[in-house]
Amino acid sequence: MERFRWPRFSACLLFVGLPLIGLLLACGASADSGGVKRLKMQFATGPLLKFQIWWVAAGGYRRVFEEYTRVLNQRYPDIRIEGENYLPLPVYRYIASFLSIFKFAVIGLIILGKDPFGFFGMQAPGLWVWGQENKIYACMMVFFLSNMIENQCMSTGAFEITFNDVPVWSKLQSGHLPSMQQLVQILDNEMKMNVHMDALPHQRS
Repeated sequence: MERFRWPRFSACLLFVGLPLIGLLLACGASADSGGVKRLKMQFATGPLLKFQIWWVAAGGYRRVFEEYTRVLNQRYPDIRIEGENYLPLPVYRYIASFLSIFKFAVIGLIILGKDPFGFFGMQAPGLWVWGQENKIYACMMVFFLSNMIENQCMSTGAFEITFNDVPVWSKLQSGHLPSMQQLVQILDNEMKMNVHMDALPHQRS
C-alpha cells in the first residue's frame, strides 16, 4: 500500500483550497450591502445631492469629491451631500477577490518549492520551472501582475451625480468630469425647477 504523502496533499490543498475560500468570501462580501463605503458629509434637511464615484484607497476620485463637497457646502448650505462607491459588475468583483487569494497560493507554492502539476499527473511547464529557479523574481511577477488585473477589474472610472434621485451627470456617458462651473449651473437650474414645481399647487389653489 502506497504511503500517504503529506507534502503533495498540502500542496494541493494550498493550490485549490485557498482560491475556493477566497471565492466564497467574495460572494459573501458582495451580498453584504454594508460593505459599500458611504459618506454623509453633512446633516441637512434639504435636497439630496448624491455622488457615486470610483473610490479606491490609492486613487479614484476621492479628492475631487471632497473638493467639490467643500465648495458646494459653502454655496448651498441646505443641500445634503452623500458619496458612495460605484461598484463594478459582480463578475468583476468575484474575479478580483479570487485573484487576491489565488496569487498568495501561487506565491506560497513557489516559496515552498512545490509542484502542483505533478499532483495531477502533468508535466510542469517551463514558466513554472523558471519560477522555481528564480523565486524572488517569480513571486514579484505574480504579485504585481495579479494586482494589475485586480485593479483593472475594480476600476469603473465612474463619477455619477444625482439630485433627489434624478441623474444630472454621468462620466460614464460624457467621458469627463464636470467642472465646478458646470455643476453649479446644473444645481442652480435644478433648484429653480424645484421651487417652480413647489409653487404650482399654490397657484392652482
